[in-house]
Amino acid sequence: MGTAYIDDFLPDALQFRSSAPLVDIGANLTHESFGRDLEAVIQRAQAAHVTTMIVTGTDIQHAEQAVSLAHRFPGLYATAGIHPHDASQWNNAIAAEMARLHARPEVVAVGECGLDFNRNFSTPREQERAFEAQLALAAESGLPLFVHERDAGQRMREMLHAWRDEISQAVVHCFTADRDTLFGYLDLDLHIGLTGWICDERRGHHLRPLVGEIPLDRLMVETDCPYLLPRNLPAKLKGRRHEPALLPWIVREIAECRGISEADMGAATTQTAQRFFRLPTESLKEY
Repeated sequence: MGTAYIDDFLPDALQFRSSAPLVDIGANLTHESFGRDLEAVIQRAQAAHVTTMIVTGTDIQHAEQAVSLAHRFPGLYATAGIHPHDASQWNNAIAAEMARLHARPEVVAVGECGLDFNRNFSTPREQERAFEAQLALAAESGLPLFVHERDAGQRMREMLHAWRDEISQAVVHCFTADRDTLFGYLDLDLHIGLTGWICDERRGHHLRPLVGEIPLDRLMVETDCPYLLPRNLPAKLKGRRHEPALLPWIVREIAECRGISEADMGAATTQTAQRFFRLPTESLKEY
């Protein structure tokens, strides 16, 4: 396998033009690695048929930046929340600022928020406090939830169950857990976001037999870029930075697992994302 630039992959992505444009539901485009070439990144995404990107806001600063990007670029939207790693910072001032951001038309979900008992950069108690507050904000605003969970499936299900009648929808983004955790989320009528993790033969192939268990109307796709570069690319990517233009290779892997065409897989995830985030139809057009 040789080394290639990301532009070398774009012609192969054009096959998706036979289906609906793709939606990347989780792109960390406020990451510093995109600071110098963001416009080129967005242009490459559009060339690869990824015309809608939800920019993840993980704290006030990055949520405000995400809103600014969504205001600047057609086809971009934002989320606004406090990541569990930063849950120790939660206070009334942050809650008020988040409520203000949730009223912005560019913001389509509350989050990224949730529980991460793997790293525990904030204590479990601090994480639960911040997540509970953001569940309340989701109930108040009517926005769906964009949820992060690592090694906290049981407690996550307990908290979501207590609020399930109050919140509209929720997606567990970058799902990497086991069968029991998946079915617990599906029993709560949650959506599932899959990333390039499924393309990683070292740690993600346990997901392959689970993909067919996720109803298509509750399955969405995301890059979580610049992280989780897919390992099914036709060549080693120079620089190793993941970006939305590579979403088609994640769709390809999921389609193979389900035994359906890439075009059908892409169209289904786009329709699901459009309903979940209440995206206007015109946002899914080609630019």
